[in-house]
Amino acid sequence: MIQWTTGNIGSRALHGILTRHDMELVGVYAHSPAKVGQDAAELCGYREPTGILATDDVSALLALRPDACSYNPVWSNTDELCRLLEAGVNVCSTAEWINGRRLPAAERDRVLKAALRGRASIFGSGAFPGLTHALAIVGSAACERVDRITVTESVDCSLYASGDTMSAMGLGRPADTPDLEENLRKASEVCAEAALMMADALGVQVDRMSFEATFTPAHGDDDLGFMTIGKGTVGAIEGYHRAWSGGRNVTASGVRWVMGSHTEAPFKLAHGHVISIEGSPNYRLLAQCLPPRGTVDYMGPGMIYTAMPAVNAIPSVVAAEPGIVSYPDLPLVTGPVLG
Repeated sequence: MIQWTTGNIGSRALHGILTRHDMELVGVYAHSPAKVGQDAAELCGYREPTGILATDDVSALLALRPDACSYNPVWSNTDELCRLLEAGVNVCSTAEWINGRRLPAAERDRVLKAALRGRASIFGSGAFPGLTHALAIVGSAACERVDRITVTESVDCSLYASGDTMSAMGLGRPADTPDLEENLRKASEVCAEAALMMADALGVQVDRMSFEATFTPAHGDDDLGFMTIGKGTVGAIEGYHRAWSGGRNVTASGVRWVMGSHTEAPFKLAHGHVISIEGSPNYRLLAQCLPPRGTVDYMGPGMIYTAMPAVNAIPSVVAAEPGIVSYPDLPLVTGPVLG
């Protein structure tokens, strides 16, 4: 295994790899020059040094001939993905990747051809989008008829200290900023991939995709430490990517996010991931990632929740046929039972 980046998610993925007895870490890619030369254990809080030092030399990492790469930058880079796949490295990603269908067709085809040339596979997940949508697919087995599946991340994002991500979604921006909806559509387009994945699993032919969003301004100021939600700026967003078949919305994936305490959102937060399956019968699940009893650290468990679906899929992805794979293509993925 090699680990690609060690930020919020990457460090948790790295720790998860080191705790598994069926995975051997051989290298770590560091995006930040300050991390080059640091021991992998130092970068993720592992209990003892590993002797594996982070590097920014991609050629040196590929020369190790790893079976797989845990790929965790904020955004995926097609050149990086193609280089890894062509070298025969299977990729498990949390970097805005489910099946690559948000990409222009020619760009996605580049990734697919690189995978086929290297006889490797690429898989993407995370908590949302990703694992939650896999739970929705499994939940549909309870129904005699499925009319629509809607998956929503319904959370207070104030504890998620990633100002760049929140700003890209429109939070903290003036409510009259031009193209807020289009910017949110682009920033959340991986949710469209998840809606398409669910439709694929249902065997539905999708004719078109749509997106709609609403933005609610804050009525006061909130200093969250890592960013400010000022009065009159966007403090809550609601947006859904929808897959349509024959004029019927069959799947939807979107967010209901609030930041700060000075925004009256037009919806009630569920504080988790809501899976709603309309059909016969109607079926509803609420998935919540909670900290260990007696603690209030939601950030740490949330990072584990995001990183581990991709890490735990690695053995199945390595064994899969070359190409672009998603949850319907894999056997049931589980977490490890550690001794």
